[in-house]
Amino acid sequence: MIFVAFEGIDGAGLTTHARLTERYLESRGIKTILTKEPTDGLIGGLIRACLRGEWRTDPMTLQLLFAADRSHHVHSLIIPALRSGKAVVSDRYLFSSLAYGSLDLDYEWLKEINSRFPLPHVTFILDLEPLEALRRIREDRFALELFEELEKLERVRRAYMRIAREYRNVFVVKTDDEIEEVQGRIEEILEEALNKLLREKRQS
Repeated sequence: MIFVAFEGIDGAGLTTHARLTERYLESRGIKTILTKEPTDGLIGGLIRACLRGEWRTDPMTLQLLFAADRSHHVHSLIIPALRSGKAVVSDRYLFSSLAYGSLDLDYEWLKEINSRFPLPHVTFILDLEPLEALRRIREDRFALELFEELEKLERVRRAYMRIAREYRNVFVVKTDDEIEEVQGRIEEILEEALNKLLREKRQS
């Protein structure tokens, strides 16, 4: 059916809008799977523990773990769901590795190790000023994770803007308005994408 991914710096509202988008697609009669990266699997658990500072590794190893988690995610959930006619909404996916991984590693190498994974039909980069993102994070959580520092978030945001320029079907949506207004913009873009997919299906 349709594969939708939400990307952006921490605190920009990815989880909120992924859930609302699942609800929107279901309301359209489209069976939808809501998922996330890192996943809840064994490799995803290792990654989350590293991000919380419970163990340490080098940046390259961490990104290879992300790629391994993604490979399992793609082949065990995303592709089977799409083939069965379901929609998939992912809270983070491939572009998170490019944006966050490029803090420490070569951007082109990150693109290479992720080049075999399917790109979403639609990617939303939710954009928010890093200072506001940090304020939201501090309201919601007791402890900050590895990448949640102002200077790092500013660099990650710039990387996401680069991704938006380089890849097709990537939409930057500001999230400094009310949730309902932001979600309305997301659903307008999705409606157009769904109609396009239906037209292509009829023509094939």
